[in-house]
Parts: sequence; C-alpha cells; structure tokens
Amino acid sequence: MLKPRIIPTLLLKDGGLVKTTKFDHPRYIGDPINAVKIFNEKEADELILIDIDASQMGKEPDYRLIERIANECRMPLSVGGGIKTLDQANRILGFGVEKILISSLLIENPNMISEMVGYLGSQSVVVCLDLKKTLLTKKYEFCIHNGKNKTGKYLEEVLNLATTLGAGEIVLNSIDLDGTMTGFDIDLIQYVKKRISVPLTVLGGAGSLDHLKDVISHVGVIGVAAGSLFIYKGKLKAVLINYPDRDLKSSFYDLLSYG
Repeated sequence: MLKPRIIPTLLLKDGGLVKTTKFDHPRYIGDPINAVKIFNEKEADELILIDIDASQMGKEPDYRLIERIANECRMPLSVGGGIKTLDQANRILGFGVEKILISSLLIENPNMISEMVGYLGSQSVVVCLDLKKTLLTKKYEFCIHNGKNKTGKYLEEVLNLATTLGAGEIVLNSIDLDGTMTGFDIDLIQYVKKRISVPLTVLGGAGSLDHLKDVISHVGVIGVAAGSLFIYKGKLKAVLINYPDRDLKSSFYDLLSYG
C-alpha cells in the first residue's frame, strides 16, 4: 500500500542551513551535514534540499556541498536551486541524488524541462510551484527567484504547463504560510490533488504533528514536507532537529481518506 511521505526540508544559504518566514528573514540554523546525519538516525522518509539564493543570484549549484550531502544521506534526496541546464541536472543526479527540483525554468526556459524529462526520466524531474495569494483577486500567483519575482502566471496555467512538460512530481509551496507554523492550506491542496495524476508534495505552514495528520486525513497519499516543524522546538523556537518515530508515523496511515 502506498503511504504518505513525511519529508524534512532544508534551506541552504551561503553553505549554511537557514530557516525563513514567508521566504524572508533567513535565520541561521547550523551545519547542513550535521542535520542530514540526524535525519539519517531518525530514518526520515525523504529529504528536500533547496539553495534559496542560487537562482535569484544567477549562481551555479554548489556541487561540492551537494556531493558531500548526497554521500552522507541515507534516504532519497531531492535537490533544487540554480539548476538551469541538462548538464547541471545530470551532474547532480550523478552524485546519487534521486530528484532535481525546478522552478524558474518553468517561465525562463520551459523547453529545457521537456529536455530534462526526455533524458533523465520524468521520475527525476520535480517542478516546485512557489505560490502567493494575491490581495485583490485571491488567486494564487506563481513567483520565482525565492519568491522575489512575480510572474503574472497563476495556479491553473503553471500547473497545466508543468504536467504537460512531463514533470514527474509537483511540489506545492505556500509563500504566505512559509515558517508561520499555522497549518497547511487544505483547500488549495485538495484542489490541486484532484487535478493532477502525478505525485504531489506540499510545503508551507506545518507547525505540529496535528497539521501533518490534518492534511493526510483530508487529502490522502501525498508527500508532506516541513521545515520549521523539524528544526524548531517550543514556542521560543529553540533549534532542535526532530522527526516522528516509526510508531507515530504509523498512526498517520490510519487517517488515510480517499473520499
């Protein structure tokens, strides 16, 4: 039986691990290698690693750091940030990374996504949609370059484009809820889940295990990703890496609803 995936998300800036709130105010957390070692010990389902500056600043991916993390990581690893070409993607997958995350290419060079899918396979290419709800229309606008640049493209259009280009998975990331720890946008997630046939991972808003249970019980088998939840502890947000143990995760599976 397919099961939900519980996925820690690590954000990189200048080689260090950071955490943001609404894609801003990055707070230094520590060494990403140490974090990966802890998530290994806690037997995390998967790991997402995103360099939040690479695309915005036009930098190459940090291959040396990615390779070090991939060598340390004992779980499926997805990597995003600054990946613009097939050669870059192929090099990163060569380190043992399972999937690459693409975002701004959807606007800047969508044909490259098709090329990557054709060469690497759809299972290796994930499109990450960073969405922000507009104040007037309440529509979800796709933003790129760490959320700094609006595209004028909205959810339906970019969702259709990503799936048409052959993306093997969609990551749905809420800019408005990032780091707030107030819960997921369940209505948005249900809307998207009904409209795609590829795996879906959701990110943005998780602040408690109840939030994970809530989205799983409403949506079913998806990837549920979180940053703050697995990095912080308590109201004062002390840095303490954590992850649910096997028994606790198994309790999530009883909540599955396909209705």
